[in-house]
Amino acid sequence: MRAARKKRLYLILLVVVGVGVAAALALNAFNQNLMFFYSPSEVNAGKAPPHHPFRLGGLVTDGSLKRLPNGLTVQFDVTDLQKTVSIQYTGILPDLFREGQGIVAHGQMRDDGVFVADEVLAKHDEKYMPPEVAASLKDAHDKGVTAVKAKEAGL
Repeated sequence: MRAARKKRLYLILLVVVGVGVAAALALNAFNQNLMFFYSPSEVNAGKAPPHHPFRLGGLVTDGSLKRLPNGLTVQFDVTDLQKTVSIQYTGILPDLFREGQGIVAHGQMRDDGVFVADEVLAKHDEKYMPPEVAASLKDAHDKGVTAVKAKEAGL
């Protein structure tokens, strides 16, 4: 093989290896920043990752909002009309946040089963509900769980 051909072959191999390494690094970064949505039923079933951030959504349970002594920390329950998960959030809640409304929270589960939220998002008008929350509630409705039955069951 001539020297020029050898150089060209090494250059092509170097480019292929470089592109492969860059693609592997990009996919790894993408995988680490991926955040999935889970409903309270899926969280209670153990499908959510224990120490990895994810999104949790549902309806804020009536009468569950409590302010903790430090003033900025609140704790409330979120339900998909089947199961309920407690959420703890430190910060200022959105203006549209209230009991009975759909929310999506970003954060991770603690070992004691409480979801610690970094961010809480509330719906922005009367007709909007986050698509994930709407799908979760539709699944509950399809299984025969209604808001009346959920209240009777204490959810």
